[in-house]
Amino acid sequence: MSQKNKTVVTVIHNLQAKPEAKEACVVVIYGHDLGKKYNLDTPSLIIGRSSKCDIHIDQESVSRNHAKIVNSGKRLLIRDLGSTNGTYVNDQPVEEWILRDGDLIKIGRTILKFLSGGNIEHSYHEEIYRLTTVDGLTQIFNKRYFMETLEREISRALRYQRCLSLIMFDLDKFKNVNDTYGHLAGDYVLKRLAEVIKSRIRREDVLARYGGEEFTIILPEIDAAHALVFADKIRRLVERSKFTFENIDVPVTISIGVSTVGNGLERTDDVIRVADEFLYEAKAAGRNCCRGQS
Repeated sequence: MSQKNKTVVTVIHNLQAKPEAKEACVVVIYGHDLGKKYNLDTPSLIIGRSSKCDIHIDQESVSRNHAKIVNSGKRLLIRDLGSTNGTYVNDQPVEEWILRDGDLIKIGRTILKFLSGGNIEHSYHEEIYRLTTVDGLTQIFNKRYFMETLEREISRALRYQRCLSLIMFDLDKFKNVNDTYGHLAGDYVLKRLAEVIKSRIRREDVLARYGGEEFTIILPEIDAAHALVFADKIRRLVERSKFTFENIDVPVTISIGVSTVGNGLERTDDVIRVADEFLYEAKAAGRNCCRGQS
């Protein structure tokens, strides 16, 4: 799908933001070379698919010379170089953007985080630590954090005889989304899905990206019956939500499996396995539905 017909945002409102150019870098937080840092201490850097680019991103969705980061000595800005699929900052397509600390730059399927300030090394190491727990695309917890948390929560539930349930869900026919609308649209759907669900869970719940298009929610203090009710609310919420990429509405539904700790189900791997089995049962039942322990 061509990305040419897109709304282009040229930023003017942030002209007062003047990050110090003397210390700035971008860090890969999603894509190949995860965690790699590029110092922005030269007048300009070219980002693109060409091997001659200063920041080389070898993806089909990236143009040979895709974008340029310019260091004027007072501020840094990113400028799109007429790329096919556009340059995005904080999910907005831009022609030119004055960079501010924390901005997320998306080139193709790669996300770079812009860091600036008085102690770049400290900020960089903080970001690397954050990458051990947070998924770069969706900005929710990653599988590693989920596994550690689930094991801890199961131990707590068993020790104090408290309820604990696990929801596992994934996008129905997600391959069709990528094949029909492109991988950039697929990335948008994953990110948007996380935003939609994150807005509806409790503070003590843990939403994580388990892998690919599969997600999990740890539900402390929730029994099997209430977990299934909650799962169906999530399912209906996603079904009703709008997923619009480049002015095209993408239909999105999810299938859900639910497991609950107790009655012999006590090991972390078993709790995940049972939820995953119910997830596949939901898919076999026609998708866009929930299955779990009665």
